[in-house]
Amino acid sequence: MRRQIPSLQSLLCFESVAKHLSYTYAAQELFITQSAVSRQIQQLEAFLSVKLFTRTRYGVELTQVGKQYAQSIRSLLQGLEVSTSDVINHKGQGGTLRLGVVPSFATRWLLPKLPALYAIHPEITIRLETNTKPFLFNEKKFDAAIFAGTQQQINHWPGIVAHELMQEELVAVSAPSLLTRLFPSINLASNLILTNDQLLSIPLLQQTTRPDIWQEWFDRHQISHPRPYDGQSQELFSMLAETAVLGMGMALIPKLLIENELMSKTLIIVSDIQLKQSRSYYVIHDNPASSPLINKFVTWLKSYD
Repeated sequence: MRRQIPSLQSLLCFESVAKHLSYTYAAQELFITQSAVSRQIQQLEAFLSVKLFTRTRYGVELTQVGKQYAQSIRSLLQGLEVSTSDVINHKGQGGTLRLGVVPSFATRWLLPKLPALYAIHPEITIRLETNTKPFLFNEKKFDAAIFAGTQQQINHWPGIVAHELMQEELVAVSAPSLLTRLFPSINLASNLILTNDQLLSIPLLQQTTRPDIWQEWFDRHQISHPRPYDGQSQELFSMLAETAVLGMGMALIPKLLIENELMSKTLIIVSDIQLKQSRSYYVIHDNPASSPLINKFVTWLKSYD
């Protein structure tokens, strides 16, 4: 049975016109004539039996169905381009893994370790795309994503295969400069543990997507903090770490994201109480039949557990 797929040329013309809202600019981008672009759009609209554009005084505008179709087609064409490039560049050996990842994990944990991956698997190319919102595989074309969440969230994510990598452990940290300013006689030993009164006197730094973590942490300490929700807020853990390094307050941050700061002692752990919120880092993908690239990547990641 013949598949209901329009010609690639008409899709390329449509994607370009949708991007520029101009037949002229699309023709220039594709190195064809404006009339050729117009014919391809007419053929595509006839194939779909819908209008994709309406004409205006200033050019063209996408119809509502045109906007929806453009969003779908754009990611598919990008995927086709990447797949074709992989075959050309890798000659069937390896390929590109398109990976969605949250920014802080990407910059602070994953990127510094990628040279080790390439040393073992030079045939793999990682293409990172960061996102602070939940990854939806039907909206963006990822091969896989690294997701921080709970097993309950994974269970309610239909069609997803998840590989647990490591559990998230949050530690309370502060800059030495802040501690010596607040407590001039303090001894910044390697095993520094602050008293409850000292912990209560340090300004707090908040993470906007987890507003309750300080309350949970103080509950674990059995400390009643009068204002556990006060303090400057940052959206990303990477921003929170930088704010803490500047001596602006005490922060709760996943230990794996501040390895460099702890090693250089620009941040110091101030309590032996770690907060585990049943959250872990997972590699997730929407295809039950894992590709060899995903399997190699997951195996490599698990070696750091």
